[in-house]
Amino acid sequence: MNVFLDYFLSIFHSVFVLFVLTGWIFKPTRKIHIVAIGLILIAWLGIGWYKGVIGYCPLTDWHWDIKRELGERNISSSYIEYMLEKVTGMDLNRKLVDIGTAVGLILSVLCAGYVNLRSRFPKK
Repeated sequence: MNVFLDYFLSIFHSVFVLFVLTGWIFKPTRKIHIVAIGLILIAWLGIGWYKGVIGYCPLTDWHWDIKRELGERNISSSYIEYMLEKVTGMDLNRKLVDIGTAVGLILSVLCAGYVNLRSRFPKK
């Protein structure tokens, strides 16, 4: 069961990250994209503040528990860093990946805000 959960969470988490970065582009997905961003901000800032780790992701926490049960050790605390290293085979700078991750979320929030406000106030 844990092997299935590991694959499922790898796929789900990766698709969720891609959706957060691009969901604002497509008009039918914009409302759910705002919800997704809200959930991330609640986790990263709210739960993160409570746990003492800004940028905390409960999905990563759960996934890492499963990976540890499967015997994987020395797992990065960042899902993005972990996946980028798996895909590229490179040992990436954690701080740089964290900055890139935060910038990606900020750009997604700004783009979502822009397209949603633009659609509310169309040009005359």
